[in-house]
Parts: sequence; structure tokens; C-alpha cells
Amino acid sequence: MESLVLHLLTWSDVINCKCSSFFAKFANFGEVVNWKIQMPQKPADLFAAMGARLTIARNEIGFSQAAMAEAIGVSPRAYHSYEKGQRGMPVEALVAMGERFEVDVPWLLLGTKSIRAGHDFDALKHIESSLDQHLTEEGMKIKSEKRGAIVARWYQSHVEGREVTDDDVHTWIELVRE
Repeated sequence: MESLVLHLLTWSDVINCKCSSFFAKFANFGEVVNWKIQMPQKPADLFAAMGARLTIARNEIGFSQAAMAEAIGVSPRAYHSYEKGQRGMPVEALVAMGERFEVDVPWLLLGTKSIRAGHDFDALKHIESSLDQHLTEEGMKIKSEKRGAIVARWYQSHVEGREVTDDDVHTWIELVRE
């Protein structure tokens, strides 16, 4: 019973926190219960990583920023700020994007697919080393959270059995570069 009370109290802290988005609330919730969240801890880093994943997802859908903003019910300026990592995306917009375009919302938020068994860690290591090798050969540097977005999209394609071409990887890199 005591752990249930603690859980309810910490969840009420999340609900009552002065955050503008679900994503920021989730980040704060992780701090309240002292979870070891396997992602950057600063909101700016969280938003930058999510922005990179939004950019990749929007590009795969084939929409401009303005068209995506209209499709999910936000202003073009607001959507631009989400992709740039300047602020978190409201839960309503995340749900709209997930439902309308079948985008994996846990991936958008955290860079992971919904929890499931059987991750192919060998493939993940290969993907990471291939990306790092390419970036080194090209003399490119990208932020770690943006690198993570590319690795996550590449891995998701692998899991779904879609072939990833060099052009795909080049496109993802160009989308997340500053």
C-alpha cells in the first residue's frame, strides 16, 4: 500500500507540474521518482533529440513543415520550434501525428519503439558503427541526440524488414545537420 501511495503522489506531482507539454512532464516525472532514464536529462537535449526524430518522420511522410503543422493542428511557427528542439510538442499534436500518419509515438518521444522483447543488439551495433564510420570518413559531426535519432530510424527500418540505402542515410544526416 505504501508504494501505491508513493506512486499516486508522484504522479500527482507530474500532473500539477508547470510544464507546457507531456514530454516535459515525463522528463520531470523521471526526476521525481529517480528513474534511470536512458536518454539525455536536460530538457534542451530531450527537445533537440525529439526535434531530430520529428524532422526524419515528417520527411518520410513527404510533408513540408507547414503541411505537417496544419495536419496536426498547430501553427507553422510552433511546429518549426518543435523540430528545432526549442520546445516540447503538446500531447494532442503527438496523438494526432501518431493516429494520422501511423508514426510510432514512443519513438518520437524517446527514440525507442514500444517495449518488446527480442531486440537485435548485433544489428544495432552494426548500424551504430556503420554510421560512425560514415560520419568519420565524411568529416561530419552531429550532436549525439541527433545521431541517436538516425540510429533509431535505421534500426526501426531493419526491424520492419525495410532496406536502408545510402541515400536514406545521407538524407537523414542532412535533415538533422544544423
